Amino acid sequence: MSGIIDISNIANSYIPVAIILIVALLMPPLTMFLVKTLSPRSKSSAKYTTYEAGSLPKGSARIQFNVEYYLYAIAFVLFDIAVLFLYPWAAIFKGHDITEIATIEMSVFIFIVLFGYVYLVKKEALKWMK
Repeated sequence: MSGIIDISNIANSYIPVAIILIVALLMPPLTMFLVKTLSPRSKSSAKYTTYEAGSLPKGSARIQFNVEYYLYAIAFVLFDIAVLFLYPWAAIFKGHDITEIATIEMSVFIFIVLFGYVYLVKKEALKWMK
């Protein structure tokens, strides 16, 4: 009978997933417990200062940051993710036959990334200081 589902095969295929789940749930509390019990503790007042090296903080911690730094970070993440998508495609393209549709799709993706780059250049978002 081909319509019968073998429950034991299904259960055996989920055993590795269950083991990984159990280990993933047990490792963080176990690691925190080991660090708390085995690491040396210092009760000196110098331990609770801002800098343990002995430097005294000067001025307020509330300073204004330039908002442009966030734009640099976002641009970096976007182009980094673009490379993340391009690398596997290029590796497959080098070793195997790729259809024209995949090449067109990647060309559209590269066009969108380049459009974003041109937009950043036109907005002068990549200049360090204005």
